[in-house]
Amino acid sequence: MHLSRSDDQAERAGSGQNEGKGKSFKPLSSGSQHQSEQTRLSAWNVAGDLPASIRYAAQGLSYSFRSQRNFRIHVGVGAAVFVLGLWLQLPASQLAILVLTVGAVLVLELINTATEAVVDLAIGRQFHPLARIAKDCAAAAVLVAAAASLVIALMLLAPALMNRLAR
Repeated sequence: MHLSRSDDQAERAGSGQNEGKGKSFKPLSSGSQHQSEQTRLSAWNVAGDLPASIRYAAQGLSYSFRSQRNFRIHVGVGAAVFVLGLWLQLPASQLAILVLTVGAVLVLELINTATEAVVDLAIGRQFHPLARIAKDCAAAAVLVAAAASLVIALMLLAPALMNRLAR
C-alpha cells in the first residue's frame, strides 16, 4: 500500500505550518481494496491534541481489557489487593507502593500486547525464531514484574493481615 499526505497537509508541511500538529496520512486508493476510506484514514491518524491522545490511549486500554485474559486477571488481582490494603488500613506510602507495582505489571502487559501485535503484523502467520524471542521476552518481562509484585504485596499485606486476624 502506498501512502501520501493529504493535499492540505502537504502544503502546510512545505510552509512549516504543520509542525507540532497531528499528521494524518491517506492511503492511495487501489481498486482491489474493499475497506472503507474512513477506516483506512483513521488507522493513520496521529493525535493532534491532548483529548485525541487520551482517546487513543483509552482505546488501547479498552482493547487490552477486552482481548487479553491476563490483563483482566492483573486488573482484578490489583484491585483486590488495593481493596485489601484499604481494609487493613495500610499507610498511604504502602498503598502507593502497591499501586506502583500493580501499575508496572499492567504497563508491561500492555507493552507485551503491543509487541505481539507488531510482530504478528510484521511476519503474519509465518514462524520466525526472532519473532518467538521477541514474544517470549515480552511475556517474560510481565512474568518477572508479576512475581516481584506478588512478593512486594506479601511483604506489605501479610504482617497487617496477621495483626488483623489475631485480634
